[in-house]
Amino acid sequence: MFVDLRLFFIAIQFLTIIPLPFSVRCEEKDLGRSLAYFPLAGLALGALLVGINYLLSLALPRGVVDLLLVTALAVITGVLHLDGLADVCDGLAARGDRERFLRVMKDSHIGAAGAVGLVLALLLKYQALLAIPADMKQPALFCFPMLARFAQVSMIVGARQARSDGLGSLFISGAGWVQLLLATMTTLAASLLLMGTRGMWIFVAACLLTWLIKAWFQRRLGGITGDIIGFTSELNEMLSLLLIAALAGLKVFSL
Repeated sequence: MFVDLRLFFIAIQFLTIIPLPFSVRCEEKDLGRSLAYFPLAGLALGALLVGINYLLSLALPRGVVDLLLVTALAVITGVLHLDGLADVCDGLAARGDRERFLRVMKDSHIGAAGAVGLVLALLLKYQALLAIPADMKQPALFCFPMLARFAQVSMIVGARQARSDGLGSLFISGAGWVQLLLATMTTLAASLLLMGTRGMWIFVAACLLTWLIKAWFQRRLGGITGDIIGFTSELNEMLSLLLIAALAGLKVFSL
């Protein structure tokens, strides 16, 4: 299959703060087209986490390493999606109509609900990662960032815009079903290769969770925003890690 490296690097630039040693041309519709490469970018993030895990494990105990891995992922991604999680938590906690919800999410200040959401999300990811058996940790580190980036694609393609400005609108305007199909094929194939039948079940769970979030916000707000995309990504990271930990000891879900 032909791989457009330019679109892959656009995905890397958007999803991480990793500096590239060269410039990448980005046209109007390229952000939406780059969605096809979001799962590959997630796998690249996973590979980076695997490398960090190997190096840190040479000198540090498992608990400390896992906490540093959660920290590293937050730093590498520029806390972009965690910011979305906090904003949506604040919006959910606010009383009022659609306009108030959108106004609260757009506020740059983090409220009590957003702060609690951030703390709980980071703790949950840390504890779930710590609970994954050592022999499944490497596949898990590859899989959960990939599944979360695939969830972003699923959330964006076919969605309505809750407002006309922001990053969410830029992606929605350039995204199509071709991008979703390519992202789905990549994610499902990698999930099966890395985790066998367990990977398929986790993939299905991620699709279901994303569909439910998308349906609820489109009914509640009339569409989605960039914050909601980040919120969905974070929830899928948590879900993936929890399911990997839960399914690790269940032979019925393995090959």
